[in-house]
Amino acid sequence: MDARSEIREFLTSRRGRLKAADVGLPDYGARRVPGLRREEVAVLAGVSVPYYTRLERGDVAGVSDSVLDALARALRLDDAERAHLFDLARAVQPLASPPRRGPARQAVRPAVQQIIDAMTAVPAVLGNERQDFVAANALARALFQDVFDGQDRPNSARFIFLDPRARDLYPDWESVARDVVGALRSAAGRKPRDRALSDLVGELSTRSEEFRQFWARHDVRFHSGGVKRLHHPQVGDMELRYEGLDVVADTDLTIYVYTAEPGSRSADALGLLSTLAATAAAEQSTRTP
Repeated sequence: MDARSEIREFLTSRRGRLKAADVGLPDYGARRVPGLRREEVAVLAGVSVPYYTRLERGDVAGVSDSVLDALARALRLDDAERAHLFDLARAVQPLASPPRRGPARQAVRPAVQQIIDAMTAVPAVLGNERQDFVAANALARALFQDVFDGQDRPNSARFIFLDPRARDLYPDWESVARDVVGALRSAAGRKPRDRALSDLVGELSTRSEEFRQFWARHDVRFHSGGVKRLHHPQVGDMELRYEGLDVVADTDLTIYVYTAEPGSRSADALGLLSTLAATAAAEQSTRTP
């Protein structure tokens, strides 16, 4: 992924979604294309039109944080979008040394696996920025059984866009899909030279028309918490809140924990799923010689 092209397309897309009335400017009739004009963004950001035009073309070498902040305010960027703009600007700076490819497979430290396994009452998944399920506890494997089905290292984005069962698991499929694409966009801004991430985006772009459409919007999201509605084939509908807990020693890894409102139908369903998972595990252990 070329950082200069990403900057150009990101700024153009953010400019295109705004109307003059959104930013308190007069609207002088019909426009050839939707959104603000470059000169209007330049006025709002307090820079010259030629300078803003240069920035929108992806030439942000040496741009100051104060100018990036002014652009973020002018384009009404939210926290995730502002962070993405700064990540893209950093990505075009000259490298002190050639980028190194990360390991093909992340190892899970025993202490982290023990923490996940100790969370017996809640599903817990260890994920990375590429949406890989790096590790999970027993209840999470039961909750996301279709995601794990036959996969040594399942990937949430592949499942959502390439497996038809995803639309059964997620009643709000489109919202979930947009969030995943937004999280991948954000990760791509932070790590534009991540070969595995680029390969994943290329694969999904080739195999899924919907992914291509969502990716082209340049929307970005933080994937740190929220609510997910799921329809599990064994226990039915659930509404679970998830929170991401960063693993400080492993900066690319986050533990996602799913909980249900106490006393709710979702809590009962999660409790039943826990019982079913424990029973299945016990039966498996008795069959294993």
